[in-house]
Amino acid sequence: MALFVPPKPSIPSEPLPFRQFLRAIRTNALNTWPEAAYDQPYLRRGLFGRTNYLLNEPDAIHRVLVDNPSNYRRSPASVRILRPITGQGLLLAEGDNWKLQRRTIAPALAPRMMPLLTPHMVATTDEALDALQDRIDAPVNLLETMQNLTLEIAGRSMFSLEMHRYGAEMRRMLTEFGENHARPSMLDLLLPPSIPTPGDFGRRHFQKRWMGLIDTIMRDRLNAPPPDEPRDLFDLLRAARDPETGTGFSPDQLRDQVATLILAGHETTAVTLFWAATLLAQAPDEQQKLAKNPETRTRAVLNETLRLFPAAFLIVRETIGPDQAGTHTIGRRDLIMIAPWILHRHRGLWQNPDAFDPSRFLPDAPPPPRFSYLPFGAGPRICVGAQFALTEATIVLAALIGRFEVSLDSTRPVLPVGIVTTQPDHAPAFRLRLR
Repeated sequence: MALFVPPKPSIPSEPLPFRQFLRAIRTNALNTWPEAAYDQPYLRRGLFGRTNYLLNEPDAIHRVLVDNPSNYRRSPASVRILRPITGQGLLLAEGDNWKLQRRTIAPALAPRMMPLLTPHMVATTDEALDALQDRIDAPVNLLETMQNLTLEIAGRSMFSLEMHRYGAEMRRMLTEFGENHARPSMLDLLLPPSIPTPGDFGRRHFQKRWMGLIDTIMRDRLNAPPPDEPRDLFDLLRAARDPETGTGFSPDQLRDQVATLILAGHETTAVTLFWAATLLAQAPDEQQKLAKNPETRTRAVLNETLRLFPAAFLIVRETIGPDQAGTHTIGRRDLIMIAPWILHRHRGLWQNPDAFDPSRFLPDAPPPPRFSYLPFGAGPRICVGAQFALTEATIVLAALIGRFEVSLDSTRPVLPVGIVTTQPDHAPAFRLRLR
């Protein structure tokens, strides 16, 4: 039986000229890498007066993410773009500040806390799927459905509050951020974050409104009667203390952690669930296997979805000092790119890399090659919410496919677009039928 190969953006045969490269960064970063990126162990080019590496070698990736991560900070452009929506939270923190935040927040998202949070996930999922039953045989926008569902799960898991009051405004602002503030200009890429660009003025106005919304939600939550036991992530974060110093989060720090977790915890999971549904709609045999055996197939389907369409498609770091990463002598202020989009489709690391094949991730399958599969990063800065995201996605996907047969209502290819996360180029209509 032939495996389904999902459509993908066209790959340039050669490195893009400068102007085309800048255009691709703003419109779809997945178009910036040439054909050689999927075959070669690394690519090297000059960009904005500095050396830029794309690393596909396990030893070099291990050095950057695991052995010497303190020498590799987030790129100035990523700080500039993400700061307005995450504040000073864990995602952008560096050095000792990051270590303190990580130590403090990690226990709240540990696997042992999932039983506290899964009831929120299950209840919200059941309500969303009940509503979908009213749309049987009618066109359904599953991207919007998954975005609303994961936002509701994030709201309830964080605050034990239904998000009907705030969800629409939050969704609108997140869409505004992606459309208006997340696309880097040439000045965003060239200038250090301390020097504002024209785009920064819009980002600062957005940040004031976005953080004001988070503050409003937090005030509503704090007005609720105090619990005897933790009910949600907000209770866990408010009670969290650094195990070394006993320090907790200040109100501003707590707000920034909440903003970071809502952004990272709902948008990435929403697009992963959308891509999983899109793949299964075009691979009905795999969909039937999942429906019959969700206990072993759901996580395999999600892992394969994250391989083909990693929500975090690119990791960018700037070197603080010189280093030796594998066979590469890295200079100060070089830009290092590790692209899960490339790694997960690299022809030297995977068999039939463009095909949708969940059997790669079944329990009896051999593990992926070392450092070839990084949907949540690796090393000390691996995504702290990975367990939460996988638990949520597993619950939602198993329930969706267990209740409905999912098909696409159009033959137009759905192509991935890389801007902050791996988004579809359009939201196709789906058809649902009760099993």
